[in-house]
Amino acid sequence: MDSLQNAATGTVAPAAGGGSGGNGMVPSQVNDSAVTAVGGDDPKQNLNQVINSIQKNLGLLHQLYLTVSAFNTGSQLPLLQRLNGLVTELDNMVKLSEKCNIQVPMEVINLIDDGKNPDEFTRDVINSCIAKNQVTKGKTDAFKSLRKHLLEELEQAFPDEVESYREIRALSAAESKRLAQQAQSSLPNGDVKVKAEL
Repeated sequence: MDSLQNAATGTVAPAAGGGSGGNGMVPSQVNDSAVTAVGGDDPKQNLNQVINSIQKNLGLLHQLYLTVSAFNTGSQLPLLQRLNGLVTELDNMVKLSEKCNIQVPMEVINLIDDGKNPDEFTRDVINSCIAKNQVTKGKTDAFKSLRKHLLEELEQAFPDEVESYREIRALSAAESKRLAQQAQSSLPNGDVKVKAEL
C-alpha cells in the first residue's frame, strides 16, 4: 500500500524497524467503543458516535478491499485481522445505534434506493399539506357562507328570534374572550401579567 492509499484510508505505515509487516496494516485496531460509551444520553452525541462508527466501518471496508485486491499467501493473517476488526466495529456500530431513536419514513428510504434525492419527499409532503390546507380553507369558507345565508333567511322569517340569538352569541363570545385573556394573563406562580392598553 503506498502513501496515497494510507492517506485515503487513514492507516499508518509501520516504521522501518518495527511493527507487523504486510500491506501497511496497523497491528491492533483501537476500539473507540470504550471511549464513546462514556458519553451521556445526548441524542446529538449518540448520532455523532454512530456517524463516526459508520465512517470507521467504511475505512475498514476500503482497507479490506485493498488487502483482498492484492491478496497473496503472505497477506492471509492481515486479511483475517482486518475481517475481525470489521466485525468488531460493526458490532460496536450496532450497539451505538441502539441508543439512537431516529425515525426515517420508508418513502425516504425507497427514494434513496431508487437513486432519487430525499428532498423530493420533503417537497411532496409540503405540497400535499398546502393542497389539504386549501381544501380545508375552502370547506371553512363554504360553511361561513352557509351560516351567513341561513342567518339572512332566518332574519327575514323570524327577526325577533335572530336578534335574541345574536345578543346571546355576542355575550357568549365576550365571556369566552374574557376567560381566555384571564387564563393567558395569569402566570403559573399566581402573579398576574399586566398588559398596557393601547
